[in-house]
Amino acid sequence: MADKSEEDLKDGSTSSPQDGSTSSPQDRDHKKLGKELDLFTFSDSVGKGLPLWTPKGSVIRRELERFIVDEEIRRGYLHVYTPDIAKLDLYKKSGHYPHYKDSMYAPIVIDDEEFMLRPMTCPHHFELYLDKPHSYRELPMRIAELAKLYRYEQSGELMGLQRVRTFCLADAHIICATEEQAVEEAGKVLDLIVYVTSVFGLKQNEDYHFRLSLGDRENTEKYYKNDAAWEKAERLLRELLENRGEKFEEAKDEAAFYGPKIDVQMKNVNGKEDTAFTVQYDFCMPERFDLTYVAPDGTKKRAFVVHRSSIGAIERIVAFLIEHYAGAFPLWLSPVQVNILPVSEKHHAYANEVQEQLVAAGIRCEIAADDALGKRIRNTKLQKVPYFLVLGDEEVAANTATLESRAGKIGALSVTEIISKLTGEIRTRA
Repeated sequence: MADKSEEDLKDGSTSSPQDGSTSSPQDRDHKKLGKELDLFTFSDSVGKGLPLWTPKGSVIRRELERFIVDEEIRRGYLHVYTPDIAKLDLYKKSGHYPHYKDSMYAPIVIDDEEFMLRPMTCPHHFELYLDKPHSYRELPMRIAELAKLYRYEQSGELMGLQRVRTFCLADAHIICATEEQAVEEAGKVLDLIVYVTSVFGLKQNEDYHFRLSLGDRENTEKYYKNDAAWEKAERLLRELLENRGEKFEEAKDEAAFYGPKIDVQMKNVNGKEDTAFTVQYDFCMPERFDLTYVAPDGTKKRAFVVHRSSIGAIERIVAFLIEHYAGAFPLWLSPVQVNILPVSEKHHAYANEVQEQLVAAGIRCEIAADDALGKRIRNTKLQKVPYFLVLGDEEVAANTATLESRAGKIGALSVTEIISKLTGEIRTRA
């Protein structure tokens, strides 16, 4: 690469860490990095708590959605689509109204009927289940959806992507034949969550921890009244965690109104803890919706339900991941995976050829041709792009490219070798 001048190399130097680490929590704040990396924005004209995803941010969201849908289908989930709006009567039937009235948007009157933007998906999925009779042989039935939900959060509670007024939840409801089957399914959900967090590089009891969220027998306004069911459900989830050897804490008065839950808790850079994922045991909805199945003896039996979210709200997990990676996403999640840097104007034609090959292989890449080479290298690092290719006379002559990553220079490789290396890393989500 004789074309690179000493001044270019000086311009490309940077004191910023290349692995995405930064020196202070403020530097990792997802609101700050989201703006610097052009991932999302908000508009007063659109409304508070309503995020707008940029093209780059949309890449991250899309990769997460594809990842979890494919993984859930592989594990036997049936993905569906249901409406973002429903009659208010549906939420009265489920009990969400009035339990969640304060966090629901006001009813919309259409043709003398009241409708609401949905704050949750479970009633929709139960109505799908009720469309026809089901045999015990069909259970457990895992109904899943990437569902857009709407909740009215108080203005003072809104915070970047972590707490918004509209979000997409990786939601599912598992209809089970017995309590034993429900507990087994809850265990499988925990297996899925542990797998997902491992793909993200999150460590249990370091980056996240389990919390058993319990009800309060005295609070009959907040919780469905059935003391015996509460006692049994809480015991079942506690035993599940204990039998798995999980380390967990217990928190009273943090359950859903219809039953206890196992929450996966994470902290943001400011130390505030939020629930990222959840597994909930429901002894209320099966009765309210008369969820039944046909048993082996031909009689109808009451079903059991597990609510769960595998990666939680897309918005919230993106916020956590931005802060966890300090904006330096792994290759498979990076909006731009490779920057192509032609040394000068005469190398642009070759840069276009390289880009065509990378794009054909499914690699997201851009050609950066403005400014001096050193400045382009520096900007690539500031934008936390995982890899960049430098193309000069030597590379054009040898039909190669000099590859460098955040960790440092790798060297001159053929384009075929580069594609093989990067696609392997993307495929394995290394």
